Amino acid sequence: MLSRIAESLFWIGRYIERSDGTARILDVHLQLLLEDPWIDEDTACRSLLGVMGSPVSTDGEVRREDVLQHLAVDRMNPSSIAYALTAARENARRAREIVSTELWETLNTTNARMPRRLQTDKVHEFFQWVRERAALSVGMVDSSTSRDEAWQFFTLGRSIERTDMTARMLATRSLTEASGPSWTTILRSCGAYEAYLRTYRGMPSARNAAEFLLLDRLFPRSIIYSIQRAEECMSAIDPRADRVGHSNQVLRALGQIRNDLEYSPLTEILQELPSHMQAVQTVTREASEAIRSRFFPTQAEPSWIGEIS
Repeated sequence: MLSRIAESLFWIGRYIERSDGTARILDVHLQLLLEDPWIDEDTACRSLLGVMGSPVSTDGEVRREDVLQHLAVDRMNPSSIAYALTAARENARRAREIVSTELWETLNTTNARMPRRLQTDKVHEFFQWVRERAALSVGMVDSSTSRDEAWQFFTLGRSIERTDMTARMLATRSLTEASGPSWTTILRSCGAYEAYLRTYRGMPSARNAAEFLLLDRLFPRSIIYSIQRAEECMSAIDPRADRVGHSNQVLRALGQIRNDLEYSPLTEILQELPSHMQAVQTVTREASEAIRSRFFPTQAEPSWIGEIS
């Protein structure tokens, strides 16, 4: 496969997953701002923007509307939903000869219908629409694409991005200390609440909810599941990697963070959750850079704002 095509498929997967994850995080935290009058809006909004890789340097107070502008409809901000949807469509255009007509039409329609501003009473409906369009795009690929290299690169991108987005979602747990989102809220935002109840058969506790989202090998949004899926895709794309131990930089980076999470005591992870999630995000950047160097050596990698210090 041409590196240009492989790169486009990889980033289509990442951008679709980024739009979905960003919509889920914003939906939870902006709703929390409305429901809890004791939260300091400026602090919470600045922390959320920082976690999402889009910090603001203004001295004035940062409001809910500013978060929506930066992370939802700003087409120039790589951390925003609008940017991700546009970038997914543009990558599909560059790989038009291999992208299915159904996926192309879905991404094209989604990008065309992306609003340039949001009404405050329509925010929840907008986030639901983004999640539905992302699910439709992924469903098109999963139901109509052969499990060849094209599907592997698409799924590799999705898995790495999902690892990053779940880590960001867990990092927001301690944004506003005691006023942060509950574990029930975080589980619902991941679409994990009912799956959690079937697994643990009880109301969420911090330990069980964190264990489920971090380490459950059967739930597709857990960090461990996403890392394992990325490793499987990487091994399928480059089968020679299995013969040379851990020399493959992508598998090494993913394997190291997987082992750290699996073998570290859960209480230790919970006590230092933001730092552990930052380590996961660092590994996803390292893995993405290693993939770019190995398979897409001709172009620089698109990055989140604030990723490169």
